[in-house]
Amino acid sequence: MRVAVAGGTGVVGRQVVEELAAAGHEPVVLARSHGVDLVSGEGLGAALDGVEAVIDVSDRKAVSRGRAVAFFGSVSRNLLDAGARAGVHHHVALSIVGIDRVGHGYYQGKLRQEEVVRGGRVPWTVLRSTQFHEFVPQALQQMPGPVAVVPRMNIQPVAAREVARHLVELALAPPRGMAPELAGPRVELLVDLVRRLLHARHERRLVVPVRLPGAVGAAMAGDGQLPAGAGPRGGRTFDEWLAGAVTRGA
Repeated sequence: MRVAVAGGTGVVGRQVVEELAAAGHEPVVLARSHGVDLVSGEGLGAALDGVEAVIDVSDRKAVSRGRAVAFFGSVSRNLLDAGARAGVHHHVALSIVGIDRVGHGYYQGKLRQEEVVRGGRVPWTVLRSTQFHEFVPQALQQMPGPVAVVPRMNIQPVAAREVARHLVELALAPPRGMAPELAGPRVELLVDLVRRLLHARHERRLVVPVRLPGAVGAAMAGDGQLPAGAGPRGGRTFDEWLAGAVTRGA
């Protein structure tokens, strides 16, 4: 089966491509480095020739609401329109748990993505996942220097590999609309995970937990980003992931 992966060079995308290949399917990477511009749509038509399913894990580090909404809206419309013309049977989009409860600018972009997918002409599935274990080093990387200011945040992180595997399973099955939310095995405090990462790296930095102001901060510090109901749960804990990540130099 020929399956296109939008954002196939990213953290999750690379692993989706690997999972597809390991299962005997033909992954098609949709990314600028492969001649496809998801924002403008250039190169999409040719890339989707013979594709039966699309897995959208495209991403942009846009914090502002306007940029996030514009990016995810444009990419989703282009993928769905080109997919409908190419005869794609199934569109799978990766979203985030809690985006309708946490009024973060980036989350507004993901909500726009879901809205466009629901209104598209291609049968669809949306999977909301909690943050990945890989989110912790990414967050720390954005705070260079001797002090790491970390938002007070409850999360239930899951390994990106398990997210990729679940996305592939969904793409190969019939479309199901909103899939049950995927989360990791346990609830964690982001600040604790940052400290454990620094300890594993033998880095000495001052970690300062800070509650973000307003409703966004309250939702993040509460259960706003935790799964609201039953659903699949990853089996790999953060500490298990961390042991391998440090070995790899992540």
